[in-house]
Amino acid sequence: MAVPSDLAGLTELLASEGFVAAGEEAEELLERAAGDGALLDGLVARRLTGEPLAWITGRELFCGIEIRVDPGVYVPRWQSEQLALRAVDRLPPDGTAIDVCSGCGAIARVLAHAHPGARVVATESDERALVNARANGVEVYEGDLLEPLPRALEGEVDVLVGVVPYVPTPELSLLQRDTFTFETALSYDGGVDGTRFLRRVLTDGTRFLRRGGAVLLELGGEQAELLRDDLARLGYADVEVVSDEFGDVRGVEAVLTVPGRTPRTPSR
Repeated sequence: MAVPSDLAGLTELLASEGFVAAGEEAEELLERAAGDGALLDGLVARRLTGEPLAWITGRELFCGIEIRVDPGVYVPRWQSEQLALRAVDRLPPDGTAIDVCSGCGAIARVLAHAHPGARVVATESDERALVNARANGVEVYEGDLLEPLPRALEGEVDVLVGVVPYVPTPELSLLQRDTFTFETALSYDGGVDGTRFLRRVLTDGTRFLRRGGAVLLELGGEQAELLRDDLARLGYADVEVVSDEFGDVRGVEAVLTVPGRTPRTPSR
C-alpha cells in the first residue's frame, strides 16, 4: 500500500481504516517522519496494526503537557485528565503528593508542573515504566502500590492519586479488541469486581495521608458504591463520585479525617 505523504491523503487513508481522529493522527505521524518517506511508511504501517499512536510518536499530550511515552508503557488516557486536575486543585503549593501506579509519570508530571514547590513522588512496578517516568523527571520508587515509599512520608501527604487496575476480570474481554495485542492485562485487571487494588490503596493510604489529605482514584461502573463501606470504616469523609461530561463515572474523591496530622490549606 502506497502511503500518502500529504496531510489530506494520509488523513483519508487513516479514516478509511477506521481511525476516528484521522486528521490529528496524520499530523502527528507527518511531524514525526519530518519528510522522511521511508520512515513515514514504517510509522503508518505500525499504526495500521493498531499499535498505540503514542508508542509510535513517543509522546502524548496530557492536561496540555507533552509527556514522553515509551513503547510498552501504558498510555495515559484523556479520561484521567479530570482526576489529575482535581489533584492539582487539592495539592498545596508546598505540599506533598503521591501518584500510585504512575506508568510513564503523566499525573506526577502534571502535579509537579502546576506546583513547582511541592514534592511529588510516584510508585511503579514495571521496569519499562520506571525508566519512562524517570525520563519524564519523576521521582519514582519501584514496587507494588504504596509499599516502596519512604517511611518519612507517613502522615505527611496531602494528595494521593492514582490510576490503578480496576477493570473487573470478567469484563476484560469487553475492552477494545486490539488492547491486549499491545498492552498487558496487568494494566487493567482489578480482580473479580475491579476493586482489589483500589481497596489496598485506600487502606494503605491512611498511613501516608495527613488528616485533611485527599485520595483520588480512577474507577468506573458501580465501584464507588462498592467502596463506600471501606471509605467510611477507614475514616474517609466528604466522598464525591467524579463523573465526566457524559455522566459516566470516572473516579472517587475523599478526605481522610483520622488519624493524620494538622490539615493544610489546598489551592482551591
